[in-house]
Amino acid sequence: MSPVLVLGACAGYLLVLFLVAAWSDRRAAEGRSVIDSALVYALSWGVYCTAWTYFGSVGRAATGGVWFLPIYLGPMLAMLVAWIVLRKMVRIAHTYRITSIADFIAGRYGKSPGLAALVTLITVIGIVPYIALQLKAVEAGYIVLTGRGDEDAVGWLGDGTFYVALSLATFAIIFGTRHLDVAERHEGMVAAIAFESIVKLVAFLAVGAFVTWGLFGGMSDIWARAGEVPKLAGLMQLGGPGFDHAQWFAMTVLSAFSVLLLPRQFQVMVVECVNERHVRRAAWLFPAYLLLINVFVLPIAIGGLLLLGAGGDPETFVLSLPLTQGAPGLALLAYLGGLSAATGMLIVETVAVSTMVCNDLVMPALLRLGRLGDGDLTRIILNVRRAAIVAVLMLGYLYFHVAGEAYALVSIGLISFAAVAQFAPSLLGGIYWRGGTRVGAIAGLVAGFAVWAWTLMLPSVAKSGWIADDFVAHGPFGIGLLAPEQLFGLTGLDSLTHSLFWSMLANVGLYVGLSLARAPSAREASQALLFVDVFRRPGAEPVFWRGRARLDDLRALAARFLGPARAEALFDEHAAEVGVPVPDLVADARLVDRVERQIAGAVGTASARVLVASVAQEEPLSVEDVLEILDESSQLRGYARALESATVELRDANEALKSLDELKDDFMSSVTHELRTPLTSIRALSEVMRDTPDIEPAERDEFLRIIVSETERLGRLVNQVLDLAKIESGHAEWHNTDVDLRAVIQDAARAVSELFRERGARLDLSLPDAVPTIRADADRLTQVMLNLLSNAAKFVPDVDGRVEVRLRSEADALVVEVHDNGPGVPQPDQATVFEKFRQGGDAQTRPPGTGLGLPISRQIVDHLGGRMWLESEPGRGACFAFRLPLQPGGNENELQGADS
Repeated sequence: MSPVLVLGACAGYLLVLFLVAAWSDRRAAEGRSVIDSALVYALSWGVYCTAWTYFGSVGRAATGGVWFLPIYLGPMLAMLVAWIVLRKMVRIAHTYRITSIADFIAGRYGKSPGLAALVTLITVIGIVPYIALQLKAVEAGYIVLTGRGDEDAVGWLGDGTFYVALSLATFAIIFGTRHLDVAERHEGMVAAIAFESIVKLVAFLAVGAFVTWGLFGGMSDIWARAGEVPKLAGLMQLGGPGFDHAQWFAMTVLSAFSVLLLPRQFQVMVVECVNERHVRRAAWLFPAYLLLINVFVLPIAIGGLLLLGAGGDPETFVLSLPLTQGAPGLALLAYLGGLSAATGMLIVETVAVSTMVCNDLVMPALLRLGRLGDGDLTRIILNVRRAAIVAVLMLGYLYFHVAGEAYALVSIGLISFAAVAQFAPSLLGGIYWRGGTRVGAIAGLVAGFAVWAWTLMLPSVAKSGWIADDFVAHGPFGIGLLAPEQLFGLTGLDSLTHSLFWSMLANVGLYVGLSLARAPSAREASQALLFVDVFRRPGAEPVFWRGRARLDDLRALAARFLGPARAEALFDEHAAEVGVPVPDLVADARLVDRVERQIAGAVGTASARVLVASVAQEEPLSVEDVLEILDESSQLRGYARALESATVELRDANEALKSLDELKDDFMSSVTHELRTPLTSIRALSEVMRDTPDIEPAERDEFLRIIVSETERLGRLVNQVLDLAKIESGHAEWHNTDVDLRAVIQDAARAVSELFRERGARLDLSLPDAVPTIRADADRLTQVMLNLLSNAAKFVPDVDGRVEVRLRSEADALVVEVHDNGPGVPQPDQATVFEKFRQGGDAQTRPPGTGLGLPISRQIVDHLGGRMWLESEPGRGACFAFRLPLQPGGNENELQGADS
């Protein structure tokens, strides 16, 4: 394939990435973030799938079959605890303006500059092989497509890989260090990475489908043909007599650590997270992505071995199979997919590492040397990060030429995985164990890193031919116990498992041992509380700082590292919160802490601590001081919670008052209407009789009958209102005797018989022959039954209306049910039907009444120690029921007092 075509396609693809990133940045400037999406967030996690996934996995599968799987099983298993572990990391990072894994670890252990520098050095050294891996993959793919390699280059100036590295450095600089963001989010870069994740997935699936169904008859055909070749049949088997369980376990654990601890993963998962709730969805989308991108790894590997034989390079099967089988366009697409995998890793990794180098190596050195000068330093910080991006990529390029040819892609990647795994004890232990100390973390990291370098890193350099390799087999000076791959005589393990075992043993042992041997300092204890209990301390965090500071010094410091505009906004916001003008602000602990956190977003937590200490006189804290501050903070939170609770109660009370006011208005309207109706009839008829002396006797008698009826109606209404007021105030008279509830029901039924006759309805009684007597007020119970029966009569249909009264005896109570065959009570009204002044139905169709009958009845039943309720299904009638105990509870003394 023509080099011009390949290079042109690569240049065009990189241009597309630039456009995607620029578009995303523009959208962010308009307030419409592209990355504020769980899907985009999950796709950005796909940066885990680098050129190793694209080329190395197939190479691994071609030689070891299913042995490519642990690299992806680990992350999938890690996602099971993402909501617990990763969400906690995100919350901590966002709360304390943490922008790198070095800041995270250093911030946990007292904001130690030394610890931050150590983590940064380990990261740079450990990640360089991984950067070399990506460059090697890009060059290898280019050679396969064009057939041209290093023999065509004249020194590094003629090396195309060198210019790829520079192009990626340019992209990372433009979209990773365009401006100094205290949140350290890069909208354009993340959007481009998410786009690349789609490209590399589609390209890999396209090649897999081409091989599986284009070159073979499906997966079953591939498995069947591989089964006929003894050497290939074993690649499809998991387990067996020679299966190395220790190596499988080690690689799974290593990859589980790496998905959380690699600088690029920490960048996209923690720093770039817009909303921690996205973690929950991304935690299952990411495993699905890993599953999809690995579905065709084994078919491509076995297909390549079947078609190309042992002579082909398995790591380039993704390219060579389409290229040799008449699909050059697909090969070019696959190369762009591999380029996406490599460039995504390189861009994010270099941005993350450059932040660490700037914040934890260069800035502290400039501070100690006093070379920062005065004025706005944001431009200097950005330039340092840009230089660090170029430097890190050039180190990877150098390692690529030094040791890249001696190792397969997978082996190079595992070296880096083992390096970053050294962060696991201090980071994971630090967010769950308050007892971890800075001394323990430093000792563990130094020991683990030293063992990693001795047992894994140096042998890789030795095998490249750059240093003598005698010490690998025989140990230094012939001391066999110190042989890097058989340390202390441990044999039978592969080099990766061997290195992981000894390095983690040294790391964890020293971290735990020294932390237990020496109590944490006050600063370490305070940071431990903030990190470990980050979810238990909602709202304002306690500020573990005491001392004196000047407002002008803090403002000048913030302006130098944040820029004048952002610094002024910071102080304006704080002044608004405390309710005073900016000139009147007091440089108290909370303001000092706020300035430090904002500066930490620009230069890291450790450097921010040093900078604030340079302009403020801090008083050293003891552990007792930390506990005192924590107690004060707890009290403040308690006061805040109490105030919030009181506010909620007042708000609820206000709403209740509003509701009562509305009910009062409804009541006045209803009662006024009910009073006006009989009064209007009485007045009208009386005036007719006064103005017509010679009215017919029969007509006069009818008018008098109506006047008497309306007067009785008026009296009932007044009595209902008075009854309710007396019952609620406790002034009602109760005359309790032994009552036969069966007789009460029969008397009430006779009293309303005329009402039912007028309605054309039937009243049925279902009563037992005898029931136990209860202690109650017979007149009040009769009032209850009259209310329930008259209420039921109002709602029965005009034709075939029917009301049934049932009385049954239970072990300790009597139950009365009044069931009608009316329309029933609508579901929304059932909750309010017993409230005062409320009536079911709408204003147009409900029968006349004040809505006091049911509330009065319920008050009476409640007073007698019983309970009243409603059962109704719309269209199937309503059943009002009440239950009275045979031995009243709760009101026993009151009732006895009333009897006397």
